[in-house]
Amino acid sequence: MSLDEAGRQLEAAIHDARVAFDCIELDDLERAHTNAITARAAVDAAEYAIRVEAERREGEGEKESSGGGSAEPGSTGASDSSEELSG
Repeated sequence: MSLDEAGRQLEAAIHDARVAFDCIELDDLERAHTNAITARAAVDAAEYAIRVEAERREGEGEKESSGGGSAEPGSTGASDSSEELSG
């Protein structure tokens, strides 16, 4: 799934919610209920697509940060002891 799919799902949810609203106004409760359920399913699908994309991006960020080469030359990664003592 992609963010484009999430957008499509949210558009479908908006449509189904509007139809459900109109059906309530027309006293067609069974159709309103059906459209409310499909709106909820579309929102859930959109949420899933967004979560998958966020996790994918987070995973890419972790790969970049652990890829090495991020430390300065000559650095051991330990904090400078003179900074700790000067307080």
